[in-house]
Amino acid sequence: MVKLKAFCEMFSEKEIGEILAESGSVDNEIDFEGFLRIYLNLQSRATMKLGGPKNSSSFLKASVTTLLHTISGSEKASYVAHINSYLRDDPFLKQFLPIDPATNALFDLAKGGVLLCKLINVAVPGTIDERAINTKRVLNPWERNENHTLCLNSAKAIGCTVVNIGTQDLVEGRPHLVLGLISQIIKIQLLADLNLRKTPQLVELVEDNNDVEELMGLAPEKVLLKWMNFHLKKAGYKKSVANFSSDLKDGEAYAYLLNVLAPEHCSPATLDAKDPAERANLVLEHAERMDCKRYLTPKDIVEGSTNLNLAFVAQIFHQRNGLSTDNKKISFAEMMTDDEQMSRDERCFRLWINSLDIATYVNNLFEDVRNGWILLEVLDKISPGSVKWKQATKPPIKMPFRKVENCNQVIRIGKQLKFSLVNVAGHDVVQGNKKLILAFLWQLMRFNILQLLKNLRSHSQGKDITDADILNWANKKVKSTGRTSHMESFKDKSLSSGLFFLDLLSAVEPRVVNWNLVTKGESDEEKKLNATYIISVARKLGCSIFLLPEDIIEVNQKMILTLTASIMYWSLQQSVEESESSPSPAATAATPDESPAPSVISEDESTLGGEFSNLTIDDAASDTTVSSQLENEDAPLASDNRTSSQVEDKDNSINRDSPIVSDVVVSSQVEDKDNSINVDTPIISDAVISSQVEDKNNSFTSDTESSPHIENGDTTVKEQTA
Repeated sequence: MVKLKAFCEMFSEKEIGEILAESGSVDNEIDFEGFLRIYLNLQSRATMKLGGPKNSSSFLKASVTTLLHTISGSEKASYVAHINSYLRDDPFLKQFLPIDPATNALFDLAKGGVLLCKLINVAVPGTIDERAINTKRVLNPWERNENHTLCLNSAKAIGCTVVNIGTQDLVEGRPHLVLGLISQIIKIQLLADLNLRKTPQLVELVEDNNDVEELMGLAPEKVLLKWMNFHLKKAGYKKSVANFSSDLKDGEAYAYLLNVLAPEHCSPATLDAKDPAERANLVLEHAERMDCKRYLTPKDIVEGSTNLNLAFVAQIFHQRNGLSTDNKKISFAEMMTDDEQMSRDERCFRLWINSLDIATYVNNLFEDVRNGWILLEVLDKISPGSVKWKQATKPPIKMPFRKVENCNQVIRIGKQLKFSLVNVAGHDVVQGNKKLILAFLWQLMRFNILQLLKNLRSHSQGKDITDADILNWANKKVKSTGRTSHMESFKDKSLSSGLFFLDLLSAVEPRVVNWNLVTKGESDEEKKLNATYIISVARKLGCSIFLLPEDIIEVNQKMILTLTASIMYWSLQQSVEESESSPSPAATAATPDESPAPSVISEDESTLGGEFSNLTIDDAASDTTVSSQLENEDAPLASDNRTSSQVEDKDNSINRDSPIVSDVVVSSQVEDKDNSINVDTPIISDAVISSQVEDKNNSFTSDTESSPHIENGDTTVKEQTA
């Protein structure tokens, strides 16, 4: 402040020190907002000193906010109370609980990642295999990062939107992001029963059976409002509640609701109270007599805190929903819900769509896709530019033919993307044909996965990746570690034990699987343990997957493919990142003392390069596949992750199959101390092969036409290019 020109001319350093001491807000750290407050305080004093009017700093009088990220103290307090209540008996966390809401202990505890993982399991039991959580008092950065990756991927898998949150935000314990995530997790827990599958009695909320479909398509919050209004109407409340904030501020709606649900605890004083705060207090006392957890204070009701009111109403619903058990209606509701396999697929695709960061949130897949808009948003996300938005109609859509137009465009784009859509038309989607919708979504999801893999694979040379490529990659990966498990196809029944996937995960990241926790996978119980462990380990690694343990145990072909492809995507991503972070061969040129630079193409990528065309194209018929054999009679060439080929070493001979096509730069760098290497390589147009070899005693020769000589230390390189 002293260094600022505006103040140094007006005040001495001592005066500024006194003003700061008066405000009492300066300790070791100061945030941007605190700095602004002090600045404005000094500015107003300076203005007064000059005799001007005192400037108001009204824009800072709001609640504590930093760049629009508001942290509500009462929300934080109620989430802390929730955590203290649900996790107080947790064997690991009980040493840190109860958390004091007045301090930042919540954010400090969230930095380790264990708290958020455990909270996800409270919200949707069984989401995370707790054996996969790193629980130690002191975690190293790697373990902490694993916990956060596991947490974020699992949060996606229960329906949280985690688009702008990364592991670094959680490691730093950024308050607004941590609270936002906790708020979503708790909301999912509290609203879990607000659907016909869990609470078929909700069918009572609609008068006509034709409206049941509409009820199924509502978001849980909307169902909760519908339930509240249903009871308020019975109680004789004249207004309709349309939100969880302003409509509840006066507390009247709560008073009517509780009177109709729990008349035995009813007190006429609640409605007679004139002061909203007093009425809110009586409402909360009434709720406590019903054993409802207190998520909010009278002040929160009066101020209309949306999140806390929602939590409170959900709590009342759990405690006493006041719905009848009319068997006829309930059996109708149960008939309307899907069979188990269909609902598992629905869940998987719904969560996948919500993880894509599209504008619309999907609550009920079969209802929400019927107007075609969400499918167009997904298509635009995974195949940018494919949607003609001028021909699309945004919801709400009143005219049925507009929905058909949207869905016709969806089918048309699907055909352009080579989806199998024989005899499928837009009106099938509009009518909500579940099998066709699931079949279309599966092709969308598969297309997305294969596109992601193709984009990572510089060696795919524009060729599409097939299911066979993924299968082959997985088998080669496991074989390269010396393990014997093998996958015949994605329908292979032996996969139900889970051992192949544990081998595969261990092959891509050796330290991620704790083999002491793995069972033989023989009984159903052992298979279930392995399957839950596989899903959590894959998420911990960084795979974004939405399958359930049952999908592995029953060998659900589609979900097995998505799991394998996700592991492959993660593995190739690491290879690309490593190759980008390693210096280029030219930069690390060659003083004899230096070891050769790491190869730009990593083992993973080139392994696949060799596997590619050979899978789908017959070797003899293929002219794109160039086979190059490296044969070294005397000694095997060791691959230490610098070689860019999958190497099979039998009797010291080495075969390498790798297609080399125009404009591809292949850099291979070989360090060979004692032996000479001869390479015979056919090369297709424009391919550049740069070989940097450090060989202390021998020369490296390569046969072709022109031969520039590079001399480096004792190394002579002859390079000839056709």
